[in-house]
Amino acid sequence: MVEGDNPDTGPPGGAPGTGRLRARSHPRARRADPMSDPTRRPGRRAALMATLGTAVANAVPAVTVLPRVRLRLFPRLSGFGTTDHVALTFDDGPDPASTPRFAEALAAHQVRATFFLLGSTLADAPSVGRDLAAAGHEVAVHGWAHRNLLLRGPYATHHDLARTRDLVRETTGQTPRFYRPPYGVLSASALLAARRLALSPVLWTCWGRDWTRTATPASVLATLRTGLAGGGTILLHDSDCASAPGAWRSSLAALPYLLDECARRGWRVGPLGEHGLPPRRAARVSAPGPVPHPE
Repeated sequence: MVEGDNPDTGPPGGAPGTGRLRARSHPRARRADPMSDPTRRPGRRAALMATLGTAVANAVPAVTVLPRVRLRLFPRLSGFGTTDHVALTFDDGPDPASTPRFAEALAAHQVRATFFLLGSTLADAPSVGRDLAAAGHEVAVHGWAHRNLLLRGPYATHHDLARTRDLVRETTGQTPRFYRPPYGVLSASALLAARRLALSPVLWTCWGRDWTRTATPASVLATLRTGLAGGGTILLHDSDCASAPGAWRSSLAALPYLLDECARRGWRVGPLGEHGLPPRRAARVSAPGPVPHPE
């Protein structure tokens, strides 16, 4: 509809300026200010598109969180190693209230494991991380904080992993080889950062669902048994920082029975470093390479 066809504006040949003024005062004739729509502001629109782009790109590797897809198509990522060995791993520590108890239980069975550490918790309890390394356990990277990385871009993700790796190395004297993302959700940014930092992403073949409020030692053990096999990687938690309060107690109580069962089946139990997984080399970058823009 052109101006003048609307009866409220008057004929095109009416009093000078009258139709134009009326057109502006009529709600239907108002033209929306493009700057009043947040999605149309140049800066916000670019930020929105960048966020959507990051989410789409990151969501592709995230399908590996599905057990059937991961176990069938990505055995190395799942943590399949030599068939006479089982890798025992713990997430979310170190926690001064719980992690030392797991270390004591493992020492009683003369078993070493891999502990995926959060940078934020290690910063709060560095002595616990040092004690793990001193006891012969392997320490690895779980990220700085326990948060989903799907909406974080390359710069933030790389920074997250790099400062965690550096803190683990400086605190324990070990250079981490392995990386496991929080919630087991990988992203394109995380894969790129891990490659640049020479970290091998490893998830798991079975877990105990030990983070829930209803978990018991019996339920943890029963859930583990459904996927327990030689060459597999076990996931348990030595902290409740992202779990129901006190949930780690169920894992701790189930641990001796789990270790006894593995021994009965003739499997050696140990860290990922002894699991037959090939190490990852750092990506070769010509010159320094482009630095991702901060988010």
